[in-house]
Amino acid sequence: MSDWPSEHPRRPAPAAFHTAAYVTLAGADWLASAAPRPEAVHARWASCPEAPSTLPCGTVFDVINAPALFGRDLVDRLWTAGPGSGPVATHRGRILLFAEPGTARRLPALLGWEEWSGSVPPLLCHGPGDAVTVPPLFPQRSPQPDPPHTPHSAQDLTASRWLVAPDVRHPWLPGPGALLWACIRAARRATGVATAVPDGPVATAARNSPDAPADPATTRTAPTLIPPL
Repeated sequence: MSDWPSEHPRRPAPAAFHTAAYVTLAGADWLASAAPRPEAVHARWASCPEAPSTLPCGTVFDVINAPALFGRDLVDRLWTAGPGSGPVATHRGRILLFAEPGTARRLPALLGWEEWSGSVPPLLCHGPGDAVTVPPLFPQRSPQPDPPHTPHSAQDLTASRWLVAPDVRHPWLPGPGALLWACIRAARRATGVATAVPDGPVATAARNSPDAPADPATTRTAPTLIPPL
């Protein structure tokens, strides 16, 4: 049973989460808007739509870059028990989760404050000044669905493709609170530990975040944990 509160919105599950997704025209506009010259990105896609692209982070989106197995479990937790996710891709054996700008700075700080941070594998958090390589808009061949009730294959985890493709001009993106929530549960499920979250200060801050579970019994204001830059 999900512990994500009903007052927090949940995205509808994609119809084909286990197959490669295609970027829509609106989604391509959103991706291109991250570049200083979106028209140049569109021109490159028009000439070579099956080639990966490099896009800057920090203004339109941040990207949380996770190891393949943990990242796939993280996405599964977001969809099965949480609010869903924004765009998600695989590239060179890593999972790329597109997140709200500012998440790359805040998520490592939130994870570093709790005793369970050691159970979360190292995450690469890409924000201002960073760039990421995203998969092609259109795969070279039509993907085949995964067999039902079977583990994801090595090819499924290492192929460069979209798992949840951008499909609207302004997609919903998870923030640090939602990703902290999912990281805790993915890490604890991997280690066989119960998924109850300790009532530490960062757990309280995560619950009070607009994009993370809120505890109705908690009435105190979470302390400010990250000093202003």
